[in-house]
Amino acid sequence: MTAETNERVPQVIFACVRNGGRSVAARLLTEHYAEGRVVALSAGTQPGEHIHAEVAAVLEQLGLDTSRERPKHLTTEMIAASDLAITLGCGEECPYVPGVRYRDWPVDDPGGQDEPEVRRIIADLDQRVRDLLHELAPDLELRPSVLAG
Repeated sequence: MTAETNERVPQVIFACVRNGGRSVAARLLTEHYAEGRVVALSAGTQPGEHIHAEVAAVLEQLGLDTSRERPKHLTTEMIAASDLAITLGCGEECPYVPGVRYRDWPVDDPGGQDEPEVRRIIADLDQRVRDLLHELAPDLELRPSVLAG
């Protein structure tokens, strides 16, 4: 709850397969812009060993710290604790929890892509996250896009 409004802070979980690219980028972008007004988690149905190096490199160039990022296994409990589950390519493998809203973002997988392609995918996620935050926290004044620099 925030002190000013006594409203519950919404929680979003970004889910993909490896939890090494799209979901991590979406979570970091959400945390960067939300300023504590939205809680963001990320996890994968088949988490990898580490986040994709090419994704981490671009996120770092944009000023987002990836040093503490470790892929996590997506659980039913994580989804149940969230207000919104955004799926990014995990499709039918993502657990379904009644009462949780789901959205699918058809975003390309940045894993193994070159830097311009990773930047294009992160730009797509950046716009989607910014639109989502306008919906979840309409009075939040968003900082300029990390891609504007």
